[in-house]
Amino acid sequence: MPSATDFSALNELLSQLQQRSASLIQQKLPPVASSAAPRLTEAMHYAALAGGKRIRPVLVYAGAMFCNAEITEADIPAVAIELVHTYSLIHDDLPAMDNDNLRRGKPTCHIAFDEATAILAGDTLHTLAFDLLASAGNYSAEQRVAMIQTLSQAAGVSGMAAGQMLDIQGEDLNANIAWLENMHYLKTGRLITAALELGAIAANANQEQRRALKVYGDNIGLAFQIRDDMLDIIGATEELGKTQGSDERHNKTTFPGLIGLGASESRAKQLCLEAQEALSDFGDNANTLQQLASYIIARTH
Repeated sequence: MPSATDFSALNELLSQLQQRSASLIQQKLPPVASSAAPRLTEAMHYAALAGGKRIRPVLVYAGAMFCNAEITEADIPAVAIELVHTYSLIHDDLPAMDNDNLRRGKPTCHIAFDEATAILAGDTLHTLAFDLLASAGNYSAEQRVAMIQTLSQAAGVSGMAAGQMLDIQGEDLNANIAWLENMHYLKTGRLITAALELGAIAANANQEQRRALKVYGDNIGLAFQIRDDMLDIIGATEELGKTQGSDERHNKTTFPGLIGLGASESRAKQLCLEAQEALSDFGDNANTLQQLASYIIARTH
């Protein structure tokens, strides 16, 4: 297995999977020319095709590959989860939420269009995701129901939306580390774990594989957010694609704010090791995910 700092092969695979998911997203978005509301469709395209790391679709593919499936089997859930993620970013950036002007190096959707259009673009990307899971691709009825349930639960009142609500409430709250870890588990971790679970469902994985992926996902989800909190302090706006220092300006509770940068880095490394340990019995099938865990805590954007 390559060293934890050698990401050349992983970067090549990530690039291929990112390009694949971006191309598929473009194919699955409704065409502007025949849209009943062209401005709305333009906003959907603007937000969904603005670039980004595509970590969640990559994890869908990686989860399927871990279970010995072809990547084509994971195409639809890979698109669906990125549409849900993009909807959440549009809404997060709104004045009523984080009030950010920059996302993925471009003006946020409500700046490029307007608030009402941005809200509707988020809404329609969200509904399109579940339409695809219900009707696109070659899946059994059982797989479709399982994927819809997995994604809806991860994004809803027991997942991402709950985490966002806690994040808003915590902006001026004297929170502790347990509260912060729970908030980020809901806001970020649930969707990251769901990405792996969607890949496993598409691959008809067994229970042992799915249990291992859940433990892995829960750990890298929190590690991912800790690294994000760190990058908000040490990263550059140009590389991040969003305004550096926005957490501090919004009085957000963060890992570096509570425990410092050094302890935050140590916690992220601990979570990375625990994620890798969860896959230790799966041999070469786990190589990509093992490398991805290391990459998540070493990334610069």
